[in-house]
Amino acid sequence: MAKKNTIEYVCQHCGAVYPKWQGKCDACGEWNTIEEEKSESSGFSVLPSKKKGEIIDFVPLSGSTQSFRRIATNIKEIDRVTGGGLVPGSAILVGGDPGIGKSTLLLQVCAGVADLSMDNECYYISGEEAIDQVRIRAQRLGLADSPVKLASTTEVKDIIATLSKAKPAVVIIDSIQTMYLENVESTPGSVSQVRACAYELIKLAKKKGFVLFLVGHVTKQGAIAGPRVLEHMVDTVLYFEGERGHHFRILRAVKNRYGATDEIGVFEMQDKGLVEVENPSALFLAERQGNVSGSCVFAGIEGSRPLLVEIQALVSQSGYSSPKRAVVGWDSNRLSMILAVLEARCGMNFSSQDVYLNIAGGLKISEPAADLAVAMAVISSLTNKPLPSDMVIFGEIGLSGEIRAVSQPNLRLKEACKLGFSSAIIPPGYGKDKKTNAISIYEIGNVHRLINWFN
Repeated sequence: MAKKNTIEYVCQHCGAVYPKWQGKCDACGEWNTIEEEKSESSGFSVLPSKKKGEIIDFVPLSGSTQSFRRIATNIKEIDRVTGGGLVPGSAILVGGDPGIGKSTLLLQVCAGVADLSMDNECYYISGEEAIDQVRIRAQRLGLADSPVKLASTTEVKDIIATLSKAKPAVVIIDSIQTMYLENVESTPGSVSQVRACAYELIKLAKKKGFVLFLVGHVTKQGAIAGPRVLEHMVDTVLYFEGERGHHFRILRAVKNRYGATDEIGVFEMQDKGLVEVENPSALFLAERQGNVSGSCVFAGIEGSRPLLVEIQALVSQSGYSSPKRAVVGWDSNRLSMILAVLEARCGMNFSSQDVYLNIAGGLKISEPAADLAVAMAVISSLTNKPLPSDMVIFGEIGLSGEIRAVSQPNLRLKEACKLGFSSAIIPPGYGKDKKTNAISIYEIGNVHRLINWFN
């Protein structure tokens, strides 16, 4: 039966398909994201297919496996996040807010790989900028002499035809939302175009064995725009995070088939591009002022890296009937839970107090091990009594007021010792560590004992 065109209405946010247009998507709840798209359909046939399926050969789990050689990027933070380097034949999706530095980072990666070896052919294909614009950025970064092959196009058909006859090591597509396939009847950036273009490019990368970087736009919620299937198609998903007012940038791996997830790389944005930070804990604590109430140091873990950051809290009398809760860099619901536990288990009153919480340096923390540090910072601000400046804190707080254990305490304490901290407040059960760490350890099992530090 001949193919015919059918009209579908597809949500550009989540990819849900509807038979007719409607204002709100029932799947994701977004408004005005459903657009008309044409798709080819061959209809339904009751005739059986003449082609029979082939028998699949199964093999045991044990056996010889082909080892792959990773490609170094000459940037240690990139190699850390990707699990030790780039894997040939892998597809990497990089997302981040507009202007955060995605194009700058990938241009530095492309130049770093090309400079390491003349055998590494690197291609930078831009669909958003003209060639002269990319050259201006390369001159500012000091990469104008790097042997990177540059092109500006949005036609995926032309890109595939060109790369099929070359021997690339790394290919960067900036961005996937600008790519276009002529046989897909929808505008660039639509769900159909993004899915089809990514599929063709990833298929070519697997066949030719080169590393494919896809730059993805993000929505206002911070998720990568387009269908969720795009994140399933690639091997690695990296998010480039950072606040506009801070010069720190965090590259975070949320998916990695060839390495650990939740690994981070820390960069500093300077005039000549992104510079990797070897000791992020010292950098995040560089501007910290001691002997100030409402401030404490949290010893956290990001991936396999220990990270010390300053948690700042400010509690003030509210002038409104509903007190304000403002949080930057942490989960606001988690703060509400901590305040409720302190009210119910410690008898504190926050019903007439505004509470502000900030993670200094623009870092975003998600692990529950920061509960104890947040509680100590809030109590310190409420009582106007500072904590010792040479103390680190970590631990999870339960709803009954108990302090629960967290992962990798030795690694956290070792990082604190390296930066000159002499004491730590931690959950109970680590008495054996008092002999192995040159740091005074105070174990707290319940939030009741937190008040003793401020009496």
